[in-house]
Amino acid sequence: MTEPALTWADVAAAGGIREWVDAEVARQGLASTGVPPNMTDAEKKLFKARRDEERRVRKELYKRAWSAYKRAHIVHLGPGVFWHDTADVDRFDADDPEKKRQDNALPKLADVEAFAKAVGVDIPRLRWLSYHREVDSGTHYRRWTVPKRDGTARLISAPKPDLKRIQRWITTEVTEHLPVHGAAHGFITGRSIVSNARVHAGAHVVVKLDIRGFYPTVTMRRVKGLLRRAGLGEQVATLMALLATESPREEVETHGKVHYVAIGPRSLPQGAPTSPSITNALCLRLDCRLAGLARKLGCRYTRYADDLTFSWHGDGKAAIGSLLRATTMIVRAEGFEIHTKKTRVMRKGARQKVTGLVVNEAQGRPTARVPRTTQRELRAAIRNRELGRPGKGESLEELKGMAAFIMMTDRERGRAFMERIDKLIAAREVK
Repeated sequence: MTEPALTWADVAAAGGIREWVDAEVARQGLASTGVPPNMTDAEKKLFKARRDEERRVRKELYKRAWSAYKRAHIVHLGPGVFWHDTADVDRFDADDPEKKRQDNALPKLADVEAFAKAVGVDIPRLRWLSYHREVDSGTHYRRWTVPKRDGTARLISAPKPDLKRIQRWITTEVTEHLPVHGAAHGFITGRSIVSNARVHAGAHVVVKLDIRGFYPTVTMRRVKGLLRRAGLGEQVATLMALLATESPREEVETHGKVHYVAIGPRSLPQGAPTSPSITNALCLRLDCRLAGLARKLGCRYTRYADDLTFSWHGDGKAAIGSLLRATTMIVRAEGFEIHTKKTRVMRKGARQKVTGLVVNEAQGRPTARVPRTTQRELRAAIRNRELGRPGKGESLEELKGMAAFIMMTDRERGRAFMERIDKLIAAREVK
């Protein structure tokens, strides 16, 4: 008959692992009472066999008790990751963490068990998803690269379903509740590339700067610090920071097996649902400082992810040199770096683009709109499809995405494009 699974509650009720093992040995009548004097050879043989049986049973009981402990505790999360299974208060906690948690409207997660229950997984699986390995035989991410406009490759790391579900929970229940600055426009409900661009529409001078390696710069330690300051405890903050980050990895094949070798510290992956909201919250002080600088210099400031934009609208002199020097110093002080080769100064006489939209005045009024070249390309692509030509090979779904992009700034024109594409899709389905 199979013994019922031992729970940690059973062991804890006995006083701990050693106490539970001692009680079980005694219950089975195997507890040692000392070496009897003047034993015969037969009695010695029997005593030795009994002692060996006690050792065997103790070893098996310790194994069962430790297994029960691991089912209820994290124990360890990999090399270089501090972990303690006792949830307590330490000097890195925020002042009055409970008030911080309530102010940020975060869920009450007292310990690992509460977090595991909230995300709907058991503790062993939570440990497996968050465990850091320098060399791993598998990965929780699917990786591919997409080309950037400058010709280099951008690594996309998309979490697999189990991890993605937990990351979405962290996003909606925790990181999207953290305060962000009004100058931030990326990945925030009610804001977009359009709201970002409209701030700078009709400007005399627009200055664009780019943060180099934005997501890779935000390491696991910075994420954990953000969560601790928000009011979460050491244990839960550590787990969330691990779940939201991953090391850049290189595939290495040895002896016919592929291994994924970490080639850098854990940081925010491009492609994880947690990354945008974490960076928005983490950049709160950066945005405050840059917005203050903009007020001092008489210009406007917005940030869309790693794109920083400043613009002057009045007739006063644009202090571009002072802006660039001060911004570089502030960004560096906040743990980031400006990509100097991507800095652009766009004046009124030339085309000004902000987050892909043209912000020059049109017909005497400030506006943000999709470039005419994009509209012409879409019009030509749709016409080619209506005439039965393949065009440049774009799918109808891709054309629909372009139409939705135009619709963000010009609803009537975008809707007209969308209706023509919908007719093409309907005709394709009939065939």
